[in-house]
Amino acid sequence: MSFATVHGIRLYYELHGPDAAPVVVLNNGILMKAASSWLPQRGPIEARFRLLLHDCRGQGLSDHPPGPYSMEQHADDLAGLLAAIGIPTAHIAGISYGGEVAQAFALRHPALVRSLFLADTVSEIGTELRLVIEGWREAARLADPDLFFLVTVPWNFSPAFIAANGALLDAARARYRELDFPAVVRLCDAFLSSVAFTDRLETIAAPARVVTGERDLLKGPAYAAILHGAIRGSDLHVIPDCGHAACWEQPAAFNRLLLEFLNSVESRLPAP
Repeated sequence: MSFATVHGIRLYYELHGPDAAPVVVLNNGILMKAASSWLPQRGPIEARFRLLLHDCRGQGLSDHPPGPYSMEQHADDLAGLLAAIGIPTAHIAGISYGGEVAQAFALRHPALVRSLFLADTVSEIGTELRLVIEGWREAARLADPDLFFLVTVPWNFSPAFIAANGALLDAARARYRELDFPAVVRLCDAFLSSVAFTDRLETIAAPARVVTGERDLLKGPAYAAILHGAIRGSDLHVIPDCGHAACWEQPAAFNRLLLEFLNSVESRLPAP
């Protein structure tokens, strides 16, 4: 296990792949963990790139300090982590909550960004999405893992995936018993209070790709279109028949879109 002390807290991180390769950061969704959640991506990415995974404050094996948290704070923590382990620039990718962290990072630390890959994420919060996440937060306040599972899972996967993966979902339900629910509340608060990026995204100059699942009910195609329209030069890809957690539900398509993008960007950039 590796930890770095950044802004007075310990952040858990992992590095995989060739030491001299360009670095790719995969930022976690709100309930993901660096140690286990990116397993479908690790092999394909490590073959070509140096992969940095980490738990942001309040997640996984990193410290869970008192709040409040914010996307800007997560972004500054990531910048501090990169400095602590000697990484000057990186490709910044993220899904859902991690995509919002990635946007904040690109806005606050543009010189550190080789490219930006945003999956199933938003730059602003509509009324329905706000109500959904407020519901998640209130369920987390009750610290009832079964209730929290029931109110979150239908938003994270397509109906077809839910129907076909009962054993996987049973295992996920068991993992919900390990959640630090007060920290989950703080993470929900960070999302609700600090995601408002759309008007500033035009300042992002790094190459950018936006990806969404066709059947993502939480942060789907309408939000992806806003991101694509706001980030100059970005491209947009919709994964057919895929729900919100695209990196799990359709890992082959997710990995292909990520690696094609990274390889294309690296072919045009100087070595890091």
